[in-house]
Amino acid sequence: MAKAKANATISPETQQDAMRVAKATQKPGQTKAQTKLIAQGIEKGIAQYKKEQKAKAREQDKARKRQQNKPSSAAPVKASQAPVNDLTPAEPGLDKSYSSLPWLLLVISWIGFIGYILVRA
Repeated sequence: MAKAKANATISPETQQDAMRVAKATQKPGQTKAQTKLIAQGIEKGIAQYKKEQKAKAREQDKARKRQQNKPSSAAPVKASQAPVNDLTPAEPGLDKSYSSLPWLLLVISWIGFIGYILVRA
């Protein structure tokens, strides 16, 4: 019964949009009844699309509210914990690649500097 009620309350704007689309795609020789049936199908499609978008928006809103509630309850817990050493790497695999990068850049810059001096002289 709820489905029948939801389908019966299609807004006039949606009906006008559906009729406009149906008339725009109307083929020669197509009767008004056929065009009206096509418009009704388009109305149902628009109504279903709007319903899905509302459901998505509700889910996103719920997820956003959960995310907002999570940090606020977790913040006092973090404050009571011991201070964390920021110098320790989060993942051991990343430490090696990042530690060699500055040395590589230093060597390249020195080679470039020496090359510039030699070319200039």
